[in-house]
Amino acid sequence: MTALEQRQIKGITVKNIVLTVLSTASIVTSVVTTYFGLKSEIQSIKSSGETEVRINNIRIKILEDQTALLQKEINDIQLAGKASHGAPERAKTTDPAMLSAIEK
Repeated sequence: MTALEQRQIKGITVKNIVLTVLSTASIVTSVVTTYFGLKSEIQSIKSSGETEVRINNIRIKILEDQTALLQKEINDIQLAGKASHGAPERAKTTDPAMLSAIEK
C-alpha cells in the first residue's frame, strides 16, 4: 500500500462500517414500511371508489325503472282518457321500482 492509500483507509473503522450499515438498513426499512402503507391506503381508496360507482349504477337503474313505469302510467292515463272519461282510476303501487322489476 502506498502512503496515500493508508491515509484514506486510516479513518475507516469497523465502528463506522457497522454504523453505516445499520443506518442504511434503518432507512430502507422506513422506506419499505412507508411504501406498503401507502399501497394499502391506495387499495382502500380504489375499493371505496369502486363501491361508490356500483351504488351510483344501482341508483341510476332504479331511477330508469321508475321513469319507465311513470311513462307507462302516463300512456295508460292518456289512452284511458281518450277511450272514456268515466273509467275508474287505476290502483297506485306503493313501490314502483319493485313493480317495474316484476313487469319486465
